[in-house]
Parts: sequence; structure tokens; C-alpha cells
Amino acid sequence: MDVWLIVWLIVGAALVAAEIFTTTFVLLMFAIGAFAAAGAAALGANEPIQAVVFAVVSALSFVAVRPTLRRYMQRDERDTQMGVEAIEGSMALVMEDVDTDSGMIKIDGELWRARPYDATQTFAAGERVRVIEIKGATAMVWKD
Repeated sequence: MDVWLIVWLIVGAALVAAEIFTTTFVLLMFAIGAFAAAGAAALGANEPIQAVVFAVVSALSFVAVRPTLRRYMQRDERDTQMGVEAIEGSMALVMEDVDTDSGMIKIDGELWRARPYDATQTFAAGERVRVIEIKGATAMVWKD
């Protein structure tokens, strides 16, 4: 077995282990390069070719893989809308005529009391409307 194959595998494993403690994804990109160089060594490439494979694969990992990983890891739960904020802006089906005094709509399978956002509008059953805002337990709707 080639000595360089073992060296690259040990370097790659050590970089992966170190990445666990840093979580910056920098060492992981070098580990990917080291494993690629180990693959080149297993295929019989000489040391300069292995070094080039290590450098190229590490650089490409920085450009292609690291930004995606960082974006995934830095997602913020606050970006996910919940409750009333998730309903505002969604489309609804008018179940009972909507006017300034009464009306019912269905939003994602739930029935809501509704009123027109513009008091001069009315909506007939079967029409599609957009929820502009929620006031208490009443959806204020608008026709696009």
C-alpha cells in the first residue's frame, strides 16, 4: 500500500475531526481535498499530482460547497413565519358572501370570518381573495 495514500487518509480524518470543534467549514474543505488526493494516490498518481489534486479540490470545495453549507447552517428560525403572519398574504376561497357585515372564507382548510379590506367591495361565494391582514379573529380580504 502506498505511504501517501495512508498519509492523505490520516490528514483527511484529522481535518474532519478538527472541523467538529470549529464548525467554520474551512477545515472540512481541506479534508475533502485530502480525501481526493488519497483517491489520486490509490490510482497511482505521483506526489506532485496528488498535491495538485489536493489544492484544486480544496479550492473548488471552498467555491462550490462551503457557501451552501454556511447558508444551510445559518438559517434562522425567526425567518419562518408562524401564526397570523403566515396567513397574511395567502389566498383564500370565499365560502359565504363577504361584505361589511358578514362573510366566511377558507384558508388552508380552516374557516375564518372575513370582511373586505375595502369596505366598498363585496365578494361572492366561490371567488378567490387574498388575506391582507388579520384583525382579531377576522381576516381582512382583497380581490387581486
